[in-house]
Amino acid sequence: MKKILLASAIASAFAAPTAVLAQAKSPHTVTGNVGFVSDYRFRGLSQTYEEPAIQGGFDYSHASGLYLGTWASNVSGNQYPNGAGLEWDFYGGYKFNAGPLGLDVGALYYWYPGAYYNGFLPSKPKFNNTEIYVGASWNWLTLKYSHTVSDFFGVKGQTVGGGCGITSSATPIVCADPLSTTAGSKGSGYLDLSATYPVREGFNVVAHVGHQKVRNFSKLDYTDWKLGVTYDALGFTWGLAYIDTNAKEEFYRVVPVSGNPGETRDISKGTVVLSVQKTF
Repeated sequence: MKKILLASAIASAFAAPTAVLAQAKSPHTVTGNVGFVSDYRFRGLSQTYEEPAIQGGFDYSHASGLYLGTWASNVSGNQYPNGAGLEWDFYGGYKFNAGPLGLDVGALYYWYPGAYYNGFLPSKPKFNNTEIYVGASWNWLTLKYSHTVSDFFGVKGQTVGGGCGITSSATPIVCADPLSTTAGSKGSGYLDLSATYPVREGFNVVAHVGHQKVRNFSKLDYTDWKLGVTYDALGFTWGLAYIDTNAKEEFYRVVPVSGNPGETRDISKGTVVLSVQKTF
């Protein structure tokens, strides 16, 4: 009996640390994601000239609430000329709880490698943009405000001023009150209210409404909205959504860098977007 008790005690002594180690959870989490969309829409506006996009990124989070991440997507050379046809984002922030609310503060940098506005050599003004943001979430609702600390994607008098937009046939519009100012657009803001309502496990209804205000360029202000569903199946998240805006289309038409000007597209018009994403 003594031998049995001694053997049991020895086994317990070695097993206990193993059990503790097995139960310990790392404070670090790293995830990745890759996806495909039929049209990359950012705040309601197509970034791919109404063409598909492949997207993906990585996220790191710490149990303290700190997080960092990067994400990239192809974009259209018609909208971001002279560059690599790439948007590459870098972000970081801190998430924490305040009672029933989840709070999130952070910063986000949008980089378009090599891209710059046409016709402004040698200064080559860039599209790159920097924003700080604060968000609050409750249950299935999220409210977020983003504020630019740079010119809003390069918008300023030098890059977009002096006109009244263009027609669908790429003809400049002449008017008595042109879109012109010597000021920049630093201090622009975007307010976003989003909802992801779980109908049942793996199936959600998603809705969103947002308003973009472009400082010193009020004609570029607009509201966008989205209504759709997501469904988890076969290890992927599948999505279908209708996206639209009330943007003044004459200011959101894109003329192809090369080719037929008749192919000018209104990147703010409503569309249905299909998506599929894998998180790992």
